[in-house]
Amino acid sequence: MWPERGDENTMRRRRSIFDIIREYMEEFERATEEVLSAFEQPSWNLETHSLQPLFNISVTADEVIVTADLPYADPKTLKIESVDENLIEITAKMRVKVRFEDFGVSHREGEFSSFHSRIPLPVPVDASRAKASFRRGILEVRLPRRRGYRIRVE
Repeated sequence: MWPERGDENTMRRRRSIFDIIREYMEEFERATEEVLSAFEQPSWNLETHSLQPLFNISVTADEVIVTADLPYADPKTLKIESVDENLIEITAKMRVKVRFEDFGVSHREGEFSSFHSRIPLPVPVDASRAKASFRRGILEVRLPRRRGYRIRVE
């Protein structure tokens, strides 16, 4: 009736300190690879002639603020789309084409005429209430955080 002490199906195995350390190391390696992979990706696409803008994400208790650097962007062509509650996409055409030489790079050729970036957000947002401003080449997008709903029990 009662399981035997040695029965593997009923007794929980106690994790050893080595298992715990191994799990932490695996998680650390995964997080490190994720961060470093961003540095391996080029910030340009020669096929589409687009640059990925520099951006910063700030999270407050009420909102997520995305600031993107879009020099030479034409405000009339600026588009911000919500792909889902954790991802936005920013595109804009440039008023002037930019070449690698403008960055001081002489061993590559190519020119860029637009910006394009898909920005993952750290928390879910309500994009329908987002507000954006564009001044002096800096785009600021304010996205309210998505809140859970309280369900009333009757």
